[in-house]
Amino acid sequence: MLPAQIYLLTPPHISDLDGFAVQLDAVCAAVEIASLQIRLKGVDTAQISEAFAVLAPIARRHGSIVILNDDPELAQELGADGVHVGQSDMSVKAARKLLGPDKVIGATAHNSRHLAMLAGEAGADYVAFGAFYPSATKKTEFTATPDLLSWWRDLFELPCVAIGGITPQNAGVLAEAGADFVALSAGIWNAEPDPVTAARYLAKRLMETG
Repeated sequence: MLPAQIYLLTPPHISDLDGFAVQLDAVCAAVEIASLQIRLKGVDTAQISEAFAVLAPIARRHGSIVILNDDPELAQELGADGVHVGQSDMSVKAARKLLGPDKVIGATAHNSRHLAMLAGEAGADYVAFGAFYPSATKKTEFTATPDLLSWWRDLFELPCVAIGGITPQNAGVLAEAGADFVALSAGIWNAEPDPVTAARYLAKRLMETG
């Protein structure tokens, strides 16, 4: 079994874009990041576009793909590598029709086997389960357990992402259970003593569980 890969999300609010860009560059240089999701909340399209223009080249320079949260139309406009859609966003099928066959489309499945299977049938490239732990960045409405990852891994080839309250300390449990990717936001950006140290510890733990 291959080690789980790191799926990094931006903080929901970035007050200092240039300062965050420096942090992102340092983290991406320290460890391999499979994908960066630009996930900003409560901001307008112009701010998301600005963040994409600054952050996407950094992530791509280090070999990461860049996914936009929620908005397939903006993802197409900005030239993102893909989009992640929630249950209240554009459907997977509609996003695929808009973005074409080569873009990555991920779908939120919460803790639902049914929603995950529907997303897979609709053409999603991955499904995301969670939250597995209380989250510092998003209100926890659904709670998932590691056995859901094991069930998915044993039955389906489609990759799954574990998300919600994940830290470098608890990510290994989810990787062992079957997560192909572990998604972190506050677990990296708010970590002590610094994000780079946290990312290196995370990468080490994932290699140990692979």
